[in-house]
Amino acid sequence: MTTDLLHDPRTSPTVPVCRVAVVGGGANAEHDVSLASAAAVRAALTPSHDVVELTVARDGSWWSGGDALTFAQAVGLVAACDVLLPAVHGPRGEDGTLAALADLAGVACVGSGVRAGAVGMDKWVTKLVAAAVGVAVADGRLVRGVAEACADPRLPAVVKPVSSGSSHGVRRVDTVEDLADAVAAALELDDRVLVEEVVTGREIDVAVLRRADGTTLVSPALEIGHAGAVFDTATKYDGSARFVVPAPLEPADAEALAAAALSVVDALGCDGVARADFFLTARGPVLNEVNTMPGMTAHSQVPVMLAAAGLTYAELVAELVAQARARHAARAS
Repeated sequence: MTTDLLHDPRTSPTVPVCRVAVVGGGANAEHDVSLASAAAVRAALTPSHDVVELTVARDGSWWSGGDALTFAQAVGLVAACDVLLPAVHGPRGEDGTLAALADLAGVACVGSGVRAGAVGMDKWVTKLVAAAVGVAVADGRLVRGVAEACADPRLPAVVKPVSSGSSHGVRRVDTVEDLADAVAAALELDDRVLVEEVVTGREIDVAVLRRADGTTLVSPALEIGHAGAVFDTATKYDGSARFVVPAPLEPADAEALAAAALSVVDALGCDGVARADFFLTARGPVLNEVNTMPGMTAHSQVPVMLAAAGLTYAELVAELVAQARARHAARAS
């Protein structure tokens, strides 16, 4: 490992005060999406921060600037920074894993901590938490095998892995044969699968941002328009989806969505920024899921929603770093 990777910029007057390790990639199905988020974040931070690039490869190995690192070297590099920004979506990133690494290294971490990351990544537990605070969720059941799912088919249904993101493994099914195939495919991504009722409603997202000054900003709502039966992985990234922000909503619906988003994010204990995804039905909002490390390119839902609230992309990313530092300093005092 070259010595320049280990230098501590806090002893040098020629670099910005705040050194941020931005981690992208990840050993999961969201690797490419995470690379895009990390690249966008690095570009936004570089003019005002000392940015260190870290990448987790698909096989779990660590890299920086084209150099392969041992895990010990990667941890040492993180520990030499002021802030860790884990732009890794999905398992071994968004699920609190990297927040735990930051905690052990004594470094501030952008986004939700270990508990909120782990709970938020688990769609089944998130549903239990949301229901406990009065936020409606779709009826569903947890299965661990194809036979279990097919023994009591409730169709039509939506099948999804419990802990995966970017809609990987999500599929609507209308027959027992489709159900068996979908559950088998989802089990390739996780050892537990949700089989949920089909909820009919408008697909609405709301972002909740914790700011460095201790205030919370709830974004204008964003509506997703798409032609598919579900907002699956292909639809998310093929350019066919339409984002409308602010979503055209009745004031009562906008208030209900904002209140539901804040309630569930508070209950989960999220920090940084989180995105709550809903179906807006005739009965009101129904929570779909919560993302504790949502997509972070300038064109992703959260930056688009917060831009509508008056926050530029560069300001958003800088705010996330500042909030992580403020939270870390408060814990240390």
